[in-house]
Amino acid sequence: MSWLARHRLYLLSYVVGVALFAAVAGDRLLTPSAATHFVQQAQAWLHGRVDLAPRTPGRCPLADDCAVVSTVVLDDGAVVRGRELSSRRGVFRTTGGAEVATSRIRERRPDTYYVSFPPLPAVVMLLPTALAGAATPDVLITVLIAALALPLLLSILRRLAADGLGPTRTADQLWLLAALGPGSVFFFAAVGGKVWFTAHVIGVVLCLAYVRASLGARHPLLAGLALGAAAITRTPMAFMFPLFALEALTAVGGVAALRDRATRATTARALARTLATFAAPVVVIAVAAMMYNALRFDAATEFGHSYLAVRQQAQIEVHGLFSYSYLARNLAVAFTLLPEFPSSGPWIQISGHGLAMWITTPALVLLLWPRHRPALARHLWITVACVAVPTFFYQNSGWVQFGYRFSLDYLPMLLVLLAVGGRATGRGVKVLIALGIVVNLFGALTFDRHPEYYRTGGRAYETVVAH
Repeated sequence: MSWLARHRLYLLSYVVGVALFAAVAGDRLLTPSAATHFVQQAQAWLHGRVDLAPRTPGRCPLADDCAVVSTVVLDDGAVVRGRELSSRRGVFRTTGGAEVATSRIRERRPDTYYVSFPPLPAVVMLLPTALAGAATPDVLITVLIAALALPLLLSILRRLAADGLGPTRTADQLWLLAALGPGSVFFFAAVGGKVWFTAHVIGVVLCLAYVRASLGARHPLLAGLALGAAAITRTPMAFMFPLFALEALTAVGGVAALRDRATRATTARALARTLATFAAPVVVIAVAAMMYNALRFDAATEFGHSYLAVRQQAQIEVHGLFSYSYLARNLAVAFTLLPEFPSSGPWIQISGHGLAMWITTPALVLLLWPRHRPALARHLWITVACVAVPTFFYQNSGWVQFGYRFSLDYLPMLLVLLAVGGRATGRGVKVLIALGIVVNLFGALTFDRHPEYYRTGGRAYETVVAH
């Protein structure tokens, strides 16, 4: 009873989160979503295989975003794996990177199909899939995991308050929970299931766990576990490592202590021990992930996105998965996309690329005018930049989405920045958070349910129309 009394607010925030997300998920809750990639991967593992067994010969069992590897026999008898290029006719690129003319192919063997998304969410689905098989309700599991974000954020805010860095009033802390739960694009992701959004939800929870463990570098092993797990959930989250490294450096006295001859050796040893403890689980997880990648795609760093059977495959072959050519579009999606207001019904339409971050979470604009700039704020901004900047050069904008979903990889850190910047209190921030709740409630209720509100046709993927 004493434990329950001390943790009642954490438990209450979790229960409220489950109730809210479950209520909005509604009839989706107890049935599989339309994109159960992680469930299908878990099923494959349970049957002792890493690839997916096609239900129909020659067709991928996944509804979308399927990684396809072809196996062919060449005129010299060599058996190679890879794919035919879409951008250059008559060329077959092997998994090792070599290119051969398709005219040399003498036999085509059945294609092999894979889930290209990082595997941790499939690990989460293992037990439910073992119990329920293909009927596993991935939306329900996503909802139960999503609600964990609220007590985790509350724990961070209370730690900040104890350190004199964040709001001390419970009411202000709860408003920040509202900014994350129903007041951001986390809302629509939490209630829809599907491979992309389930990964984001798990990523947000792991990001919060990582931030909590990194504060003051108090829990290096837990921080390393959280970072490693996040990296094999959402690859860009591997770049969150600066937060712990910078907090660890500050905890031992900073650069000044390393420069001081009297303390240099002791400080260096203490820092090395902390960083080694942090790095150990990261290295173990990274090695396991690379072995898994090599087993499937013959390359340690290939998760499978180079083999996606998607309409932008030719674009990927020409420009790569990351390129300057994608920057303008992605910046527009993240910062400038507004809703459209047609002169007739449905009266409002949203691009398939979604809405700008400051539309879905208006309180983020307050980050431009912080009242306080503690060292932690610098550490967080550096980490946010390390995670966010690579995604602005990525070949995909997040299409199709209500808001810029890739921001979920670092949104928890932006909300912590709001807390440490001294802008988490007052009537103004509450008005902005309430506005975000209204916007995201609309998204959570309409996305994937009412297509009339979303403009996804024509050449909308390739071109973001200026508003």
